[in-house]
Amino acid sequence: MGFTSRLIALLSVVVFVTGCTSLPQQGPRTASYALGDTENTRIGHALSSRKAENADLSGFYLLTNGLDAFVARAALAETADKSIDAQYYLVHNDLVGKLLGGILVRAADRGVRVRLLVDDMALFDGDTGAANLNTHPNIEVRIFNPFFRNAPRTAQLVARFGTVTRRMHNKSFTVDNQIAVLGGRNIGNEYFNADHPIIFGDLDVLAVGPVVENVSGSFDLYWNHRLAYPVDSLAPVEDKEPLLNDLRTRASRFRLQQEGSEYMMALRQSDLTHAIKNQSIRYHWGHGAVVYDDPEKILTSRRDTNRHLSQKLRAYTSNIQDELIIISPYFVPGKEGTEWLISQQENGVKVRILTNSLASTDVSVVHAGYIRYRKALLRAGIEMWEFNKALTREQRKELKAMGDSAKASLHAKSFVIDRKRVFIGSLNLDPRSLVENTEIGVVVDSDELAEQMTNWFNDQIPRLAFKLDLVTNRFGGREIIWHGLEDGVARIYTSEPHAGFWRRVGVNIMRWLPIESQL
Repeated sequence: MGFTSRLIALLSVVVFVTGCTSLPQQGPRTASYALGDTENTRIGHALSSRKAENADLSGFYLLTNGLDAFVARAALAETADKSIDAQYYLVHNDLVGKLLGGILVRAADRGVRVRLLVDDMALFDGDTGAANLNTHPNIEVRIFNPFFRNAPRTAQLVARFGTVTRRMHNKSFTVDNQIAVLGGRNIGNEYFNADHPIIFGDLDVLAVGPVVENVSGSFDLYWNHRLAYPVDSLAPVEDKEPLLNDLRTRASRFRLQQEGSEYMMALRQSDLTHAIKNQSIRYHWGHGAVVYDDPEKILTSRRDTNRHLSQKLRAYTSNIQDELIIISPYFVPGKEGTEWLISQQENGVKVRILTNSLASTDVSVVHAGYIRYRKALLRAGIEMWEFNKALTREQRKELKAMGDSAKASLHAKSFVIDRKRVFIGSLNLDPRSLVENTEIGVVVDSDELAEQMTNWFNDQIPRLAFKLDLVTNRFGGREIIWHGLEDGVARIYTSEPHAGFWRRVGVNIMRWLPIESQL
């Protein structure tokens, strides 16, 4: 039997195995929505005068390091009086996941209603963790676009390609329908710089005001969608009481074990904790718009772009005058996007892009898609920067990172327009985010916030990333060089910095594969 015949036979087995299974019936399911009577909560009461002073504006506060991002979610949850709505692509069963999970249990014990909506790509420790949380009468967990439970996931990624390969990538955390966190972080150690081999440079924004109701509206749309399966239908539990008691015991014990950790100490003592609990944060106030994909996007044709976040963003990117800064860890602009960026540069807009280097990316195949367009962008005069994976001890300290990880990776997703407008969210500028998955973000019109982010880019990126330039080689061709600072010393590289020979070879082979739509 030849290779083609063996491949066909293997695919036939995969299709047969997955074709003999299905998802269970969801059973009775009650729709629920964000609570509307939360002005008299502690958070609502504390914010009332500041929101009144700023009329129809929303307030925004950047969370630029992992420790602050953890403290924001944890302190808000501990201040919650009525509700917590959390929506995430990934929730890991690690230090951060366990601490935040325990804090949700404590909130539920106070009578707070907790709704947790998680994509099925990486959920706790499988169904067990979700089912255990769901035993609490005040906690409900739903799983979005679940895999079949009685067939291998790898087989389903082949046989159900185009369905389970499209995921809910949204990330939001909303408390009492009064305050929300949006941005790039999933729930896991690597996103909060907590004792993990990789340190992600990430970005969230804390938001108050009218935009919070829009975040809640997005959450409700996904929560009540037919793809959001109650965990009870996937992992039914007969006797919940013993599991609930065990859940409380394990959460309490783990918290006690971590009382001396940097994260729990920050939750008790940090300036941000006190500012959140006293609602004394200095927000940037401006008009904000929450933009998100309709969850039906996953079930409809990729050509039906009316449901896509990208279409909603066009209104904010159609009249750029002077400057565009793009920060995207996974950057695959495609032919159309490349042409648009070049046209902006030709029209006098200064375009600057920060993405991952080959060494810093955690998804090499995406880098293979990106490098197809790199030289064209550089030839047009677009300023290109690639994140340096090597962090100094001082830079780790700035990120509030634990441990001695030697690798950093960019994970923030943002853009800044004309130093007047900012986008922060879960959206990567690649085909997977734009076409396949669902995303959410917020567009903020604030000169102050945009200036802060632009100044950060100007001041910090030359220390954190390599600038790319095209030079003429001895044969008359054009080649890329990377130059930047490492430990304060100027360095120049003529090939992908800090990436081994075989990794460079592998990426150059992958760039020719017809897989760009899945990157």
